[in-house]
Amino acid sequence: MTLRIEKLTKQYGDMTALSEISFEISDGTFAVVLGESGAGKSTLLRILNGLTQPTSGGVYLDGDEITNSRSDVGMVFQQHNLVEELSAYSNALTGTLNRTGFFRSLLNRQSVEDRELALEALETVGLLEEAGQKVNSMSGGQQQRVGIARALVQRPNLLLADEPVASLDPSSAETVMEYLEETAETRNLTTLASLHQVNIAREFGEQFIGLKDGDVIFDGPREELTTGVLEEIYGDIETDELREGTERTETNESRRKSNASIGTQP
Repeated sequence: MTLRIEKLTKQYGDMTALSEISFEISDGTFAVVLGESGAGKSTLLRILNGLTQPTSGGVYLDGDEITNSRSDVGMVFQQHNLVEELSAYSNALTGTLNRTGFFRSLLNRQSVEDRELALEALETVGLLEEAGQKVNSMSGGQQQRVGIARALVQRPNLLLADEPVASLDPSSAETVMEYLEETAETRNLTTLASLHQVNIAREFGEQFIGLKDGDVIFDGPREELTTGVLEEIYGDIETDELREGTERTETNESRRKSNASIGTQP
């Protein structure tokens, strides 16, 4: 589905967190919002998820205005927000709360379809064999993948991810982002992730929204996300960091194309 933001403003007293921002993300696009701490990234995602009401402006998903929390908007949280004493499977099943209800979920009375959906979601993120494992015994990267599975069980039309790899080591971060990217691509799922790691953002994002002091100062594709643009978003940055990210992006794109080619061979 297409996400459209129109003149969105959010004020907290005298402080303006977002100032009449507007942009659009097309159906199935993997978009990344960039910006320093306090730029307005988390506020934006909370509004999109219906957790915070804007002061003015509108948010539209395929033309329908989002005014409250919606079951078709999935969220992947930075701190996972899982029930650590439960298994990966049980946590994934909590994505059915919107249609099952609290008490039926508490009594494990989900439908067969929803149970199968939870297992399918865990398989999507490479954790089917760990379905019965308690999440408190899992690594941070595995826990975040359970969070992705839970969001998928909601059957979302829009997937949001708030700093999904901020607390992960580089290898785990790469794995989590690969699953997010694959999910968006295979399900044609419009995705918006907030990230502060420039290298990872450039590697996986298709469209980039740059926020600074509550304003959109950049909206464009990877090819236009130059060093100059990044310096405008973040201030002075290391050119080597951007170069490294570009090289990794090109290498990984070549690898994915190669794997796809092999997969289509008879």
